[in-house]
Amino acid sequence: MEKEEAKKRFYEAFGAEATDLFTAAGRINVIGEHVDYCGGKVFPAALNLRCNIYARKTGGNTIRLAFRGIEGVVELDISRLDDYRDLKIGNYQAGVAYFMQEKGVALVGCELYYDCTVPFGSGLSSSAAIEVATAVALYEYAGVAYDKVEVALLSQKAENLYAGVNCGIMDQFASAMGKKDHAVLLDCSTLEYEYVPLQLGDYCLVVANCNKPHNLVESKYNVRRQEVETALKAVQTVKDVKNLAELTPKDFAEVKYLLSGVVAKRAEHVVMECDRVHKAVDALKAGDLAELGRLLNESHYSLCELYEVTGKELDTLSGLARKEAECLGSRMIGAGFGGCTISIVKKSAVDGFIRRVGAAYAEAIGYKASFYETSIEDGITVSKI
Repeated sequence: MEKEEAKKRFYEAFGAEATDLFTAAGRINVIGEHVDYCGGKVFPAALNLRCNIYARKTGGNTIRLAFRGIEGVVELDISRLDDYRDLKIGNYQAGVAYFMQEKGVALVGCELYYDCTVPFGSGLSSSAAIEVATAVALYEYAGVAYDKVEVALLSQKAENLYAGVNCGIMDQFASAMGKKDHAVLLDCSTLEYEYVPLQLGDYCLVVANCNKPHNLVESKYNVRRQEVETALKAVQTVKDVKNLAELTPKDFAEVKYLLSGVVAKRAEHVVMECDRVHKAVDALKAGDLAELGRLLNESHYSLCELYEVTGKELDTLSGLARKEAECLGSRMIGAGFGGCTISIVKKSAVDGFIRRVGAAYAEAIGYKASFYETSIEDGITVSKI
């Protein structure tokens, strides 16, 4: 939605003019899937697809929310923020406000209109973008200084403990800390991070949404977390490690005898994916895009065969991409069971890539995929309208 259209919608919802625009980014993860909650390093980047909040400070004791494409206004009473956990729409915002208040922030009444261009259920972290942008808006209106890492942690807490979604820190961290034209190498166990230039030369990242709906709460995401926790407990009987990500491939070969069945497969994915993250960063720094593409392909195969979170749609979409001559690699991103793929594609070949892969996917699956023109941008922006 264009800015003028969003301002008009704000006025229709609230009967006043918006004065501020707060945004936070959705994200891709170049590589390092399903390792954030195992203490591993991930490699996300913030996108131009964003949660845009058009806003006005009102004072008083009410936070009023309106949303693009949804009729009506949701009202949150600042004195009763624990009461909104079961809201279908607005619970993420209520959770952020609740934990800010718990930290001692004196919240100020406001009106917030949400124009989110991150597609919902896509694995591009629309929820994290909503949480981070909400936190920034509420901090700004409260006149309280904030640290972006603290914003990420508070947003994750809202999703985990208020909305009941058992996510790791990567999504919120990338949304808050993203930097234009860089990916973030993030150690999820320590929150140490490094910005790495995401320079692809004649190539670009193409994001494709398989358009199969998915929901983290209803998916097998929590089951996977339990399986890797089971693996860790077994490994800890012989090795002094805090998480699976500390194991090298050599270490894992020595302890694999302790594991069996799906638990062994899950742990093997985590260990090898962590190793791929290091190799991918080295490849990017060396300008070896062919190696980076190969690692993306390996990551997808592992997510399919060892972690079993892909499914027909994502396997078809990434498989069709890999058949394209000007595609260096493709893999699913996000929690899986639906959502998106990323592919490294030659810029001059993008239009043909989208046309051919899109047509073949629709023929194979029965409905269309969506493709997004993306760029790597800053995570948080704050501006006057």
